[in-house]
Amino acid sequence: MKILVTGGAGFIGSAVIRHIINKTQDSVVNLDKLTYAGNLESLLDVSSNERYAFEQVDICNADALKRVFAEHQPDAVMHLAAESHVDRSIDGPAEFIQTNIVGTYTLLEAARAYWNALDSECKQAFRFHHISTDEVYGDLPHPNDTDFVGAGHACDSGLPLFTEQTSYAPSSPYSASKASSDHLARAWLRTYGFPVLITNCSNNYGPYHFPEKLIPLVILNALEGKPLPIYGKGDQIRDWLYVEDHARALYKVVTEGKIGETYNIGGHNEKQNIEVVETICEILDELRPMNNGAAAKTYKSLITYVTDRPGHDRRYAIDASKVAKELNWQPIETFESGIRKTVQWYLDNQQWCQNVQDGSYQRERLGVTS
Repeated sequence: MKILVTGGAGFIGSAVIRHIINKTQDSVVNLDKLTYAGNLESLLDVSSNERYAFEQVDICNADALKRVFAEHQPDAVMHLAAESHVDRSIDGPAEFIQTNIVGTYTLLEAARAYWNALDSECKQAFRFHHISTDEVYGDLPHPNDTDFVGAGHACDSGLPLFTEQTSYAPSSPYSASKASSDHLARAWLRTYGFPVLITNCSNNYGPYHFPEKLIPLVILNALEGKPLPIYGKGDQIRDWLYVEDHARALYKVVTEGKIGETYNIGGHNEKQNIEVVETICEILDELRPMNNGAAAKTYKSLITYVTDRPGHDRRYAIDASKVAKELNWQPIETFESGIRKTVQWYLDNQQWCQNVQDGSYQRERLGVTS
């Protein structure tokens, strides 16, 4: 089939496209505005494939979306295009409202108009997969809490997990905008019968991750001898999901998932931020020791604690039993194997990193015109 992937030049979107081109016989139309986080260099390995096409389009542009649907005639949409950095949303929420809410509405309407015009067989087969985040649920009780109140399946610590029934309680402008887009998708399902599926994932990491996010920031700062900033005490807990595992799950949902269902996708890897940073430092000590002569400094010496983010959620953790049971998906990578692969990838792909850091990936646009 032919899948329209919005935000396909982003971190998760590019992983999805690489998976589809490399592991399936399906075709992809990559629709991306190419904001700062959109990087076509992440798709160099597949961009010459005859089953790949690229459209530089803003999801807020209704006329351009109408043209793309008419020209490419997709069988499914995987909607990943979003502003996604919490710190940026705190500093400037307007872009998040525009892209994540208005953009999702505009895309839903363009897709619905296209869907309504399909013949009955194609209409029955069409699906719209809205990809979201666990941050819409707010945060969970932390092991350091003396008591807690919450619902969900207990993990080994006895603390609850996010399930598909967890109530929404977003904390940041980013998560509030994603919660809004989730609600729009469900409303289009309920009101118009539009064939929507929704997934909510935990924190992704892996190759081609934009360096403003924790793991790539720590790796690249460490290699340059810069401070490794840790918010607060570094005891915030996240459930870490290797991006290629996530891409496999997303493809399973869009091809095998049940219309109207929500699937939570997690990595079963709860780690405190400080644990993540220290693990990266230990791997770098092994693979690329600091050039410090007899001083024998380690990368952990670069760790610096900074003022915590406003409204910082303390713990996220996903119960992914539904997607495991119904779609037979499990993550392949443990955190230990995935983080080692990730560090090694950044060590092996310094040119990609440099192009992102100096902005050349944006200036060149690989010959693409706006």
